[in-house]
Formats: sequence, structure tokens, C-alpha cells
Amino acid sequence: MSRIGKAPVIFDDKVQVSVTPKNEVIVKGAKSSLNIAMLPAISAKLDGKKVVLTRADESKESKALHGLYRSLIQNAVIGVTKGFTRGLELHGVGYRANVSGKKLELSLGFSHPVIFDIPDGIEIKVEKQTAISIIGANKELVGQVAAKVRGFRPPEPYLGKGVRYTGEHLRRKAGKSAGK
Repeated sequence: MSRIGKAPVIFDDKVQVSVTPKNEVIVKGAKSSLNIAMLPAISAKLDGKKVVLTRADESKESKALHGLYRSLIQNAVIGVTKGFTRGLELHGVGYRANVSGKKLELSLGFSHPVIFDIPDGIEIKVEKQTAISIIGANKELVGQVAAKVRGFRPPEPYLGKGVRYTGEHLRRKAGKSAGK
């Protein structure tokens, strides 16, 4: 049996969890609501203040999905209560970030500013002009938005300029040698 999948997902009074007949788990919290649609190989049932997942057969795919859906439901419960945050740092001369409405405007050394439309369910805060926080209830969406913003100017290995995750270690390369 899956070690992760056999553990129940425990939630408190602040979270409402329901299982629909279409094999969909709906997690509602104070801030937002998330839906997890599951394949027929895995079924979920409520047992008091916990969700227990069972699988239909012992195939390799079912065993993999068992742990996956348990993790997705657990992340949804954490997301609607606490939320997820991913930090980005801008390194480079003149690199700046600014949020105006539902748009993130980045100055990343190009001849034009990079404008990114903030998707629904995501909140972006710019603490300093070079520090960005991406906040949301859906862990997958928070990570995807952070990767998209980082992809506009990934950190380069020679000078270290670009957009990095907070705490990301960058392996620097030596430049050209001056003489022989």
C-alpha cells in the first residue's frame, strides 16, 4: 500500500470538505475554494474530520495515483487555511518590479518593460522594488506563476543578474582569463 496514500487527510473546523458523486473533492476555507477531480481508480470518503482515500485495484498506476491525490488534497487543505508563498529576487542594475492593478510590470534590462497579467487566485506583493512575493491558495498555480516570472530573465552564471527564487544558490562561472 502507498505510504503516503494510506495516511488520512485531517482538517479542522475552519475548513469544509465535501465529496461529490462525480469523484471530486471540494475544499472550502475562509479565503477560497479548491476542487480536486480524481480518476475512477481512487475514491475518497469523509470520516468525521478526515478524508480517507482508497484505490480500486493494486496496479502500479493506482498505487501512484493514491499518494498523488492524497498530497493534492492535503495541499488544498493547507492552501485554503494558510496559503502558499513563493519569493523572487531581482538582481541587476536597474532591475525593478511594480504592481499596478492586476498587472506586474518588470524592468529587466530590456528596451521595453515586461508586463505580466496576474491570474485569478494569485496575489503579488512587491515589498522592495527588487523583492516579489507570490501568494495564493493553489500550490501548483503559485509555483507556475513564480516559474513564469523567473523565466522572463533567468539568472545567468557569469554576473548573477536575473530573477531568482528567494534563497536560490547560483553557481557562478569564471569569466575569460585576462592573459596566459
